[in-house]
Amino acid sequence: MGRIFLRKASAALLWALFTVCGAAVFGLAPSGGVTSAQAADELAGKTLALRWCAACHLVAEDQPSVSSTSLPSFYDIAGDPEWTEESLATFLVDPHPAMPDMSLGNIEIANLAAYITSLKQ
Repeated sequence: MGRIFLRKASAALLWALFTVCGAAVFGLAPSGGVTSAQAADELAGKTLALRWCAACHLVAEDQPSVSSTSLPSFYDIAGDPEWTEESLATFLVDPHPAMPDMSLGNIEIANLAAYITSLKQ
């Protein structure tokens, strides 16, 4: 009976080890959160903003084209306390009808929200 217990304990330990190592390899935090490898990337968010948003919004001081002055700049949005990283991410999942359907993925949404909130002054 001792051998069976040891085999089961060894199997359980091996399973736990594979689970933890697999989570580390695939960037999953044990708590279900994100690791630093998955953390929002502000630079990627800026690149995305310049590609998708700069036609209508001022998204960066160094953007190549002039945007509409009737729409809020990303600096205005970042300065509004109602627009947190979480509320921006929620909005970007289903933006207002005047915005094009960008079909952004979760990582792109997180990156864009991180970039916008990084502009707070």
